[in-house]
Parts: sequence; structure tokens; C-alpha cells
Amino acid sequence: MTVPADAGAARAADAGWWRQAAVYQIYPRSFADSDADGIGDLRGVTSRADYLAELGIDAVWLSPFYPSELADGGYDVADYRDVDPRLGTLADFDELVTALHARDIRVVVDIVPNHTSNRHAWFQEALAAPRGSAARDRYIFRDGTGPDLAAPPTDWDSAFGGSAWEPAGDGQWYLHTFAVEQPDLNWRSREVRDDFVRTLRFWSDRGVDGFRIDVAHMLTKDLAEPLPSKLELAALPFDGNHPLIDRDDVHEIYAEWRAVFNSYDPPRTAVAEAWVDSSRVPRYASPEGLGQAFNFDLLQADYDASEFRRVITDNLRLAAESGSSSTWVLSNHDVVRHATRYGLPPLGAEARGPGAVKQGTDWVRSGGIEPRLDRAQGLRRARAATLLMLALPGSSYLYQGEELGLHEVAEIPDAERQDPTFFRGDGADYGRDGCRVPLPWTRAGSSFGFGAGGSHLPQPDWFGDAAVDVQERDGESTLALYRRALALRHRLQAAERLTWIETERDDVLHFTRPNGWEVIANFGADPFPVDGGGDVLLSSAVGLPPDGVVPAETTVWRAPR
Repeated sequence: MTVPADAGAARAADAGWWRQAAVYQIYPRSFADSDADGIGDLRGVTSRADYLAELGIDAVWLSPFYPSELADGGYDVADYRDVDPRLGTLADFDELVTALHARDIRVVVDIVPNHTSNRHAWFQEALAAPRGSAARDRYIFRDGTGPDLAAPPTDWDSAFGGSAWEPAGDGQWYLHTFAVEQPDLNWRSREVRDDFVRTLRFWSDRGVDGFRIDVAHMLTKDLAEPLPSKLELAALPFDGNHPLIDRDDVHEIYAEWRAVFNSYDPPRTAVAEAWVDSSRVPRYASPEGLGQAFNFDLLQADYDASEFRRVITDNLRLAAESGSSSTWVLSNHDVVRHATRYGLPPLGAEARGPGAVKQGTDWVRSGGIEPRLDRAQGLRRARAATLLMLALPGSSYLYQGEELGLHEVAEIPDAERQDPTFFRGDGADYGRDGCRVPLPWTRAGSSFGFGAGGSHLPQPDWFGDAAVDVQERDGESTLALYRRALALRHRLQAAERLTWIETERDDVLHFTRPNGWEVIANFGADPFPVDGGGDVLLSSAVGLPPDGVVPAETTVWRAPR
């Protein structure tokens, strides 16, 4: 059966390229190392440009590559308009953009506007300046409490554990909602706002096509006295009145940014990382704002048909409200890889709520995944969930290594961990290092082809069997499945909607896309018989399924009728 050749042909050059794009997230320090120092770099990414093109993605999203002390994996930025010398130079960045654009791959970069590094020149100036100075006004400083102002202004905890306040040494304290090394900026400052506009233009002028906005919901803050106590950083629902989170006035900033984006041809895109109540998402994703917002609901969902259907239905509705398209994510640099999540006992509804995806790291705390992890089942379900996700209307965000079916790396000695959530919580939280381990490119080599030397996080022995060069020789590998799925996806995509077909089984989902492309996802343990229809184009199971049957824990795509 031949699939339509022209359904996705128009994806290449129009301003709406992002609406149904496949975007591949690269964590640069763990992707490929060109200089044998154990840290991935921009030249390493450029060296793998052909691999990215063969994978079939539409865009690369680069996690932070800016100068940083790595207190939080690069999200502590010391200079927003330069490259960390350990990762390369601005010339290397330009070469990377040129290489990717030559292969029709767009480039999205991370912007981290809530906080800087404590090594940023502004913050060093603020520490040296007196209270009430213009330098301190770029950040959030407050007097301490108690005798000699030696106690923090409030009892707030940071998102990474411990107090959200750190002493500046003169009776004042600065706010850091994340790590101590990440002081929060004061977005009431016109100087801060103008400087970030310069940053957006700096990278747009270098050819960047879009931006991912880190913690987009936390920039503006109301710290009018008296400051409240026992403030819940993750309290829901939000209504625009929380002093620190999801305030209505944050959208004044994004309206300014949208004017910047629209001054380019084609307009630059943006996607918000906004952990907010679903009713608050459309404003971030509106054409007057950032234009798109991440949907993280599948990160919090168990491998369950009813949960997936609810998430899909809800988020397509939210996308329609905003005029944007939805985004779909199964793994990223902050969460347990989905091949592992689906092979472990369900998280369960009792653990749901804000930050539940972070709580999911309890599954693998202390390296104790092996007694409970069914690796084969986890990978089988991950392949099925991915094939379902890639068929949905909207954009799909993939995380480096998921195309290899990588599991979470639990076996990292405490002394070699890097994530501040592990150390700030005294090891109570497993942290995020397990999904940030450098990729295996070859079965052989000291770092499985990641570089000529070692790797900044230890790689397990089982990485060899998942290496790219092994999977490229296997037509049934997870890498082969991703390549076939992404190629077909480009050809089959049509209007951004789907139609559900009832299956009379609560563990099976069936829908069609507007051109008749059919998707059947069997989440259950028993095969699902299907009536006649289009030929099977692709199956997440190894080998094509028998005629008229969708095996257990399998997704199939059928050709348009």
C-alpha cells in the first residue's frame, strides 16, 4: 500500500512549521563529545547532524549551552549571549545552525528568564553594591528578620529543598526559588526586561528559529510587605493572585516578546514551560503571547487507555481555545525515562498533583529499580505509547536517547551525581541524573562512542546493547521504529484534529485523522481483533501483527482507506 506523498510536503517553509513538528531535545553536555574531555559540546552535535536528519525530525531544541557553573545542569546562566567555553564558541554555534538548516532542521534554544547564575556579572555587582542600589534592584533582596537580621525574611522553601533565601552578608537576603546559585531576577525592573529583549534578538539574528521558555509562569512576583508565611510554591489552582506563580502580569512580558518574534520573517516561535492549572494554559499559548505551551499531562499519566484518552481530549480542547496546537511529551531532561516508568508499578492517583512527575523519581531512588522493573514490558509499552503520541495532532517533543529505547540509569554512585535536587534533599530525591547520562553511539569504546575519553556521568554496561551502531543493523530496533514512524508521520499528517472510534473495550483506543489514517492502541494484556480496513503501515511490536489483530501493549497505524 502506498501512502499519500504530498500530505506533509508543505511542512518545510511556512510560518506554521511548528504546529505539527517533531522536535528533538538535545542536552548538549550528554549528546556527543568532540574533544575527549568527557563533556558533550556543540561540535559534537554538529558531527551528528546527518544522524538527526536520518531520524526525520523537524527541529532541534538545545538545552542551555551558555557559560555556567553547572549548579543546575546549565540552567544557572552566567552570560545569556555567549557559549560555555567547555561546549564551544559562538562560531561553533553558527556552524551548528548552518549544518542543521542545510538539512531542513530548525533550531530552538532554551531561555532561562526566572533567574541567573550567582556568577552572572549583574549578581556579582549586586553583592558588592549597597542596599537600595540599582544593581540590587535587578534581583529580589529583602532585609532579614530577628536580631541582627540574621534570620531569613520568610519560612519559604526552595523548589530544590532548603530555604528559598540566602544571606547576602549585610543583613539582606536574596530570593532563589531554585538552587542557592540561581538568584531570582526582579521582572519589575525595566533594565531586566530590556536586556532579555536584547538576548532574544541576539539569538534570532544568529538564525535561531524559536525559544523554549524555562519556568515561564514564575517571572513576575508580588513581594509587597508583609510577606506571607508557609507559602506553597506548588499550590493549585492558580488564579493570578499567587504572589510568586502564574501571575496575570507575566503576560505583559510575553506581549513584548511576541512583538520581537513577529518582527522577523518568518516569526520566531516560542513554547512555554508553564506548570499551571489547565485553565490557565491557553493564555501562554495564545498568538498574542508565546504561541505554544508544553502539555506535560502524559508525563503524569500511567500506561492506561482511559488516562491517555482524557489527556488527549483535554489538551486538544485547550489548544483549540488558544488557537495554538498541542504539544506531546513522554520524556525529557527532568523526568524518569518513559521506558522505565512504564516498566514499574503505576504511580497511582494518590501521588498525582503538582510536581507528581518529579515525585515519580521515588520509583528509582537508591538505585532500587531492578527488583521491580520489567525492562521488556517497559520498552514494549514505551514503543506503543510513542507510536500513539506521534500520530496525534500537534507537535511531538522527543528527548535524546528515547529513540534508542534507553532506560533510566539508576546505578550512579552518590559521589558521581550532579543534580542539586539530590544534594539539597540529602539524597531523599533520586534526582535527574539518570536521564542525563551521555548517549551510547557505539558498542565499543571507553564511553560507547560518546567521545574519545570518558563521560561526565557514568554509563552502565548495558548501554552497549542499545548503542546506535547496534540498532542501525537491526531492522526491528527502536531506532528503526522511530525513523519509520517519523518518515510516515510527515507524509500522513493533515488537519489538526482526530475522530474517536469506540472499541467497546476500555483498554483500547482507536481514532482516525482527517485523511483516513487510522491508529489503534491496545493498552491491554489481550489481543484486540479489528475489522477490515487499511493495510497495517507500522506496528510498535516486533514484526507485523497477524491480519486483523492488534497484539497486547501494541499500537498500529493503518493506511488511509
